[in-house]
Amino acid sequence: MDITMTTDEHKSRKARSYKLILLFAIVSMIMMFAGLTSAFVVSKSRADWLKDFQLPTAFFISTIAIIGSSVTFHLAKKAIQKNNQSATTRFLLATLALGIAFVVLQFVGFGQIVANGYYFTGAASSITTTFLYIVTVVHLLHLAGGLISLLIIIYNHFKQKYNSTQTLGIELGAMYWHFLDLLWVYLFLFLYFFK
Repeated sequence: MDITMTTDEHKSRKARSYKLILLFAIVSMIMMFAGLTSAFVVSKSRADWLKDFQLPTAFFISTIAIIGSSVTFHLAKKAIQKNNQSATTRFLLATLALGIAFVVLQFVGFGQIVANGYYFTGAASSITTTFLYIVTVVHLLHLAGGLISLLIIIYNHFKQKYNSTQTLGIELGAMYWHFLDLLWVYLFLFLYFFK
């Protein structure tokens, strides 16, 4: 019995350590995006700021996609906690599909911005679109990390590494994914309302 307690304690400490490391990473990302949005606010006073700029419709749809992916990731975590392997598979694959849809829609949005005559770099660019581009690309880079971790989680799931007593990988992935979701919703609302 003492060996089991020691093993359980070790698993619990390991889980807490990984979650703490992830929280530190999330806090550092929050600070970085706070700096970017602060620079955005300061730059609004510039004479070349576009006051009539509208976000592309693809960004609205991508926001729905990433919120949906957060829901499916949550459902995957709940399914594995009940040892429902097939539901976990469906929800993880749905999360991946929605995550990829989000990325594709972001690039469609960039195309819509350019089609409207706005550019991100060069002589024809404006500070407004350059900041928009920087903020969304930095978020996409973090999302790429989320997609890679999701692919690893899916691989491990197919290798039967998760069950109702071993959910740490899915929990960590879900924490990071939910953070990316909330971060995008914040950025989207910030970019939409702060013109």
